[in-house]
Amino acid sequence: MAKYSKTTQVSEKTIEESMAIAKSIQKPGQTKQQTKLVAQGIQKGIDQYKKQQKQKARGRDKASKKASTQKQEVQEVNVKAGMDWNMVLPWGLLIVSWAGFLGWVLL
Repeated sequence: MAKYSKTTQVSEKTIEESMAIAKSIQKPGQTKQQTKLVAQGIQKGIDQYKKQQKQKARGRDKASKKASTQKQEVQEVNVKAGMDWNMVLPWGLLIVSWAGFLGWVLL
């Protein structure tokens, strides 16, 4: 049974980007080990940024899904209310026409 580990796999692209950035800001006299440590810090920053963006995207998806379900519920309520009106209208017209007919016959 495999256990869940908190260590995440870092993509090669992220590693390459972090090394490129670290080399571009490298100062004269800086050792390879120091550059590697800077690259690791940049890599952690990139990973954290990506996690934040994924979290924001999930939040936006949840909000849009919630909004769409609320919109559907409102539409369903409106349809039901429209059905009630559509049921009342013909019966109301029938009663008015019979009342008019009875009024005409009795006069």
